[in-house]
Amino acid sequence: MSPATVLFGCFVILLLMGSPIAVALGVSAMITFIYVGTDLSSIVQIAFNSVNSFPIMALPAFVLAGALMDCAGISKRLVHIAETMVGKISGGLAITTTLSCVFFGAISGSGPATTAAVGMLMIPAMIKKGYNKGYAGAATASAGGIGIIIPPSIPMVIYGVTAQQSIVKMFIAGVIPGLMIAMGLIIVHYLRCRGTGYSDEMEKFSLRRFLLAVKDGIWAILAPVIILGGIYSGIFTPTEAAIVAIFYTLFVGIFIYREITFAGLEKSLTTTSWLTGRVLIIMFTAFAFGRILVENRIPDLIAQHLLSITSDVHLLLILVVVFLLFLGMFMETLALILIVTPVLLPVMTILGVDPIHFGIILVCCCGVGFSTPPLGENMFIASGIANVSLEEISWKALPFCAVTIGMIILMVFFPQIVLWLPTALGY
Repeated sequence: MSPATVLFGCFVILLLMGSPIAVALGVSAMITFIYVGTDLSSIVQIAFNSVNSFPIMALPAFVLAGALMDCAGISKRLVHIAETMVGKISGGLAITTTLSCVFFGAISGSGPATTAAVGMLMIPAMIKKGYNKGYAGAATASAGGIGIIIPPSIPMVIYGVTAQQSIVKMFIAGVIPGLMIAMGLIIVHYLRCRGTGYSDEMEKFSLRRFLLAVKDGIWAILAPVIILGGIYSGIFTPTEAAIVAIFYTLFVGIFIYREITFAGLEKSLTTTSWLTGRVLIIMFTAFAFGRILVENRIPDLIAQHLLSITSDVHLLLILVVVFLLFLGMFMETLALILIVTPVLLPVMTILGVDPIHFGIILVCCCGVGFSTPPLGENMFIASGIANVSLEEISWKALPFCAVTIGMIILMVFFPQIVLWLPTALGY
């Protein structure tokens, strides 16, 4: 048997047995090392190298910043600004939810964090105004996926580290796709809610009311401006920006809004420790898994197999998108990125696909995975807040998922949607 057969065989068997993804990756890598006669002590070196990276420090920092912003009062002020922007139109609250996710995603970099922060405020508000519970949950879960596409983005940091690509360039490339998906969701809300009476729940747009909301939330608005402005201007790196975000949030929450409590701090640190520890374990096992793939030239074999099917790059990318969407239904986002990047990125490079272009498509597919069962994290969060079954939210979310997939297909055929802004800014 080839090492690749042993690796994938053990991995699939462990997954079918119900093993956590980190255990399946690590154990299958260890068994393969033993099979080929490699000293297991090399795994320790792989574990160290996988996390001994300055950019990866951005992961816990962005997670903590996002958690702190919720208890600092920043998220609710961003939601209020979005409400005053929308005004009295069909599906006003649902559209407000989408805009709120865009605003909060520009701070937190996490899909589940965005869904939880916005959902706690907007789902009860939508239900109170007569929205179907399933629709309210689906609208929030689907929009929460924008949180990993609008920069900064934790999955983009992981992809940048794994693929050895510029994280700043990834962030810039995600702006237009994120806004396109948000606009698509807004149009769907407007069309689906037209004639349902869901425009009566919002006040008419008032410039005075909007300016008052901006005045109250100016410190909240400055958060993404400082974070992204500092990164794009070159003042600080994404990792340094994440640290700046933490101290900025603490300053605003303690001295200006005065809403941060010791209980909130404790909850934020607990969330950060749990999520970061889980991701780092997956990272080190995925790196060991990926090393075996590279040593046995698995990406080259996959590329040859794909090219034997068709030489059309667009058709191959569509096949990859379908594959990623399928995996996204069953795998955690960060694990998916860590596993498929070393396998598919060399294949895409051989085919002439820009690594940044592929990275954005990968992250967008992961965003869809947040809203598709059985492992859609955003769906679980939204169903809990809305107190409705996962099945009902899943059905209601189908049109939103279709919109996002449609935008991904546009990116496949028109790479400049992704690459134009980084090129225009000189990256």
